[in-house]
Amino acid sequence: MRRWVLLAVLGAAVVVVGIFSFTSGSPRIVSKDVGFAISGPTSARVDFDVTKPAADTVQCAVQVLSEDYAVVGWKVVTIGPMTAADGVSDGRTTAHQVELRTDSPGVSGGVRECWLLTD
Repeated sequence: MRRWVLLAVLGAAVVVVGIFSFTSGSPRIVSKDVGFAISGPTSARVDFDVTKPAADTVQCAVQVLSEDYAVVGWKVVTIGPMTAADGVSDGRTTAHQVELRTDSPGVSGGVRECWLLTD
């Protein structure tokens, strides 16, 4: 009897670990840096793609870095719900371009992170 209880508890633990692995294993929001352009000593442009559920609203922190990896430009961009006609994959993946002001000359730019905007 004790052996069956132990096996049942072990089996339940395996099921719980499996559920957590499948539900939290793949991110719902993914950003991909596509390019950047340094327009001058105080401005830059960052191009990026965002993949998210089409109906969700997300925010992305976009940054420009200096030669010594210091953040010299920063902007939070809100990306709202999309339709199937927007972007690709039924509106899940869309392209974005952001202009940023910088405190000093930058040498690279990209998305720091994106997160789901909740009510």
